[in-house]
Amino acid sequence: MYALAPRRKTTVVSLVRTAVLALLVACAITGLSVGPARAADGDVTWTVRTAANGYGDDRSSFAYDLNPGGDVKDAMVVANHSKTPLSLAVYAADGFTTDTGRLDLLTKDKKSVGIGAWVHADRDRVVIPAGKSAQIPFTVTVPDHAVPGDYVGGILTSLRQADDAEGVNVDRRLGIRIKLRVSGKLSPRLAIENLHVGYAGSFDPFAKGDATVTYTIHNTGNAILSAHQQVSVEGPFGGLRTEAGRVAPSPELLPGETWKVTVPVHGVAPGVSLTATATLTPRLTDASGSTTSLEPVRATAHGWAVPWTLLLLLVVVIAAVVAAVVLTRRNRKRRKLREDERVRTAVEHALSGRTAQKS
Repeated sequence: MYALAPRRKTTVVSLVRTAVLALLVACAITGLSVGPARAADGDVTWTVRTAANGYGDDRSSFAYDLNPGGDVKDAMVVANHSKTPLSLAVYAADGFTTDTGRLDLLTKDKKSVGIGAWVHADRDRVVIPAGKSAQIPFTVTVPDHAVPGDYVGGILTSLRQADDAEGVNVDRRLGIRIKLRVSGKLSPRLAIENLHVGYAGSFDPFAKGDATVTYTIHNTGNAILSAHQQVSVEGPFGGLRTEAGRVAPSPELLPGETWKVTVPVHGVAPGVSLTATATLTPRLTDASGSTTSLEPVRATAHGWAVPWTLLLLLVVVIAAVVAAVVLTRRNRKRRKLREDERVRTAVEHALSGRTAQKS
């Protein structure tokens, strides 16, 4: 069940709408049983649940396996817990993974190409008397040309209310997830893209520093996948290996989605050359909820871990040695010149004395 974020439409307070949406979507993740949706004034309350039928009596969401061109009929039950009649819009929408790793559904004004386009309720609006329930049948029809694989979306109820205090319209949504697997060849694949490694050392030339490994997980297959992650950094020739420690698993990614990852690796020796390795173990969940680990995917990237203070110290030492050699050579040359001048003067004196004696 989904207690989805209020949607607010205004040309002046779009930033307010975004902030409210981000806060309330935190409660809307697949598989959670949430409380009834409430309007801002707290006097409008309703719940949604799956209908009891041949697919089950107590399902937390809808799940189907269909062939291209196939269809299935099901229903959602909406209960009005308010003291007044309740008028709700009904529609379906595609799902997507948010930046926080949660599943959300597109708003009605956004175009859906999967679940949102294939699910059709028998009505687009329902009016429920106070304290009563209504069953809303719907049909899932898979196109003949549908690509095999996993699709996720949901069927939603929506209540639009005016908030006079803020001068905006609040769209409160409550829905249930629909997961569909179109039969055909299932190709679960994850790729590691844009892998980079950076290094930050300290002023102590012999101290260890921190590396930062970044990459993007890309679901390039046609199945919903999460991944166990491992990251390590090593020096030249495979030495000075440092593990990143526990890295949180990635969220479930729908086919085609990406997820950016940043992993700090502490205590890395400044070995001049670094090699970062990221390893993903994809996890595939079947209809029964069992998870299977697939073959790991690895990628490497190279970077530099130069101990700049040590390098600077080495440059200073080399400069001092070179300066000492140059000064020594200059002093030797000066002493030689003085000695040559002394000898030349002595010879001249000796020769001038002999000339005077002959005269």
